[in-house]
Amino acid sequence: MDKTHTTTQEQALAPLLDVQGVTLQYKTRDHLVTATYRVDFQVYRSDRYVLLGPSGCGKSTLLKAVGGYLHPVEGEVRLKGQKISKPGPDRVMVFQEFDQLLPWKTVKQNVTFALEASGKLKGKAAEEKAMHYIEKVNLAKFANAYPHTLSGGMKQRVAIARGMAMEPDILLMDEPFAALDALTRRKMQEELLQLWDETHFTVLFVTHSIPEAVKIGNRILLLSPHPGQVKAELNSSGDDAVDPKTGLRLSDRIHNLLFADEVEEAMKEDAEEKEATHG
Repeated sequence: MDKTHTTTQEQALAPLLDVQGVTLQYKTRDHLVTATYRVDFQVYRSDRYVLLGPSGCGKSTLLKAVGGYLHPVEGEVRLKGQKISKPGPDRVMVFQEFDQLLPWKTVKQNVTFALEASGKLKGKAAEEKAMHYIEKVNLAKFANAYPHTLSGGMKQRVAIARGMAMEPDILLMDEPFAALDALTRRKMQEELLQLWDETHFTVLFVTHSIPEAVKIGNRILLLSPHPGQVKAELNSSGDDAVDPKTGLRLSDRIHNLLFADEVEEAMKEDAEEKEATHG
């Protein structure tokens, strides 16, 4: 077999992102906090990979490590086989905050600026690329509008267009729809999936919403409460239908896996209370 062909096949089968035994810590004023403990997962090209868990389980901290903003105290994070040591244009972050856009620049200028500042494109080429992705998120009519004139959902679309225009290896999304009202959040989820259908980009998506994880992800990593450890990894078709084998919806199964320890502890306490009462 052709050696070049074999190498290409191996690259296609290899994980795009490989997180190996990663323990992450950060300092507060009074403490050294262990955010995650020996977390492992792999993200492949075109995955919609979701990190799901309760607040404080280290989801956003993991995203920072993938972004190159935080270094593990144990383990490694690799992108395309190379150890991540710093931020780069091959990883672009979309946050939940609406103020992530430059307020003195228009929609088109915000997207163009990212391309020019990173050195990816300049001038007319940058503008054309910017407009291509602005059209993808249905904001062409607002290309010359300033952020303060846009709704929260529209600002998030601009942030997504900016990230997509960079054409990164992986798009990092940190609860991007959490601050939106329920109807807008649902609409943004649908639009993100429609955009994925068109381009099949790779996304690492953080949420603490079980329904959002089921809808967005094709693979979902469940993390335990602080410090975050892997509890399970599940596949999702985006449909929360009842599984004929277990009789459970995926959302119910996820809930049971995430909160099994709490339920068990509550049942134990209840049994001890009854024994003390009737003993």
